[in-house]
Amino acid sequence: MQSKLSRTQVYLAGICSLIVTVGVARFSYTSLLPIMQEQAGISESVGGWLATSNYLGYMAGVLLASNLNNLNYKFILYRIYLIFGVFSTAGMMLTTDIIIWSMLRFVAGICASAGLILASGLILKWLVHNKHRPELGVHFSGIGVSIMFAALLVELLTFYGINWQYQWLTFAALALLFSIPAWQWMPHPDLNKKSQHSTIIKDNPPSKQFTLLLLAAYFCAGYGYVVSATFIVDIVEGLAALEGKGQLIFVIVGLAAIPAVIVWDLIARRIGFLKSLFFAYCLQIIGIVLPSLSDHLVVIMLSAVLFGGTFVACVSLVLTMAGQFYPSNPAKFMGKMTLAYGVAQIVAPICTGILAEHYGNYNIGLYLSGAVMLLGSVILVVLINYQKRANYVGNL
Repeated sequence: MQSKLSRTQVYLAGICSLIVTVGVARFSYTSLLPIMQEQAGISESVGGWLATSNYLGYMAGVLLASNLNNLNYKFILYRIYLIFGVFSTAGMMLTTDIIIWSMLRFVAGICASAGLILASGLILKWLVHNKHRPELGVHFSGIGVSIMFAALLVELLTFYGINWQYQWLTFAALALLFSIPAWQWMPHPDLNKKSQHSTIIKDNPPSKQFTLLLLAAYFCAGYGYVVSATFIVDIVEGLAALEGKGQLIFVIVGLAAIPAVIVWDLIARRIGFLKSLFFAYCLQIIGIVLPSLSDHLVVIMLSAVLFGGTFVACVSLVLTMAGQFYPSNPAKFMGKMTLAYGVAQIVAPICTGILAEHYGNYNIGLYLSGAVMLLGSVILVVLINYQKRANYVGNL
């Protein structure tokens, strides 16, 4: 019963929600993109537009989530998104019409906000009320699991000659399976009121200037993340020396992401969130640009480890900070931060897809992505210096 939920069950609910709403609704597309290009004939620019449709949907989902103050409504919406995530995935197999595909990717993007925003807020609030450490690293390890799950499944299905339509159907069926624990074990907000350990919590919001700088830095992180996350498999498959290795590289990204978020939580305890973010940005820049410098398998694997080991950490660290600023309603500030992240995810795939089609490779897109991340790291240095003169809650 929900009244007897353990921390393990709550975290498992969060991980499963990410598999359904992010792994299936988001990362399945990354793994299936090269197959759809080969079998359904979509171009790089169309691939970029479909990715952008997904992020537009995600933005819409975040806007709705961040403007809902009633936690019961958020819980209901979370469950609705689980259902929509399954059906929007299954619908991809039924057509080759780009407009309908775009609509389905839009709906899937809306559903992604369930795992990343709604579930994060519900879990963080439950942790605070039950006097557990308010960290989201374990929850966000589900993104790494999602990436690995998507890549391995596509590799397996492709090995057995399953075409792209039935691969989408398989993803939908497994999403339905993972929806069960995601549905059953996500803590209802009323549990916080009934908990004997619940306590009165006080918000400690940052200044407007600090918030604007953090929004700008997080926009840069969104740009850096989305280029590699969307096109990494296609980038690797386009390298003559690594043809057929795309899914392997994506598996490595997922494997690196699973423990990394927990490790970055530990790092943040020692040196603070902002310094941890700065080092994560720097490592991610290296991971982003490496595929443009060499097509050697070891170099590309290192790129995958650096990218996988940092991009989820950036999300987890920023959203955990949001929870520290607004523990009474963390999803509201999470939504504001994610809007900045999401705007970048709308712009970047279009730019990268067009550049790739024009130049015949993704190198310019990768350089631009690295440059935006470099700007973000500079903003973080400004934030670190700004923070020294302010008195914020926690070890920022």
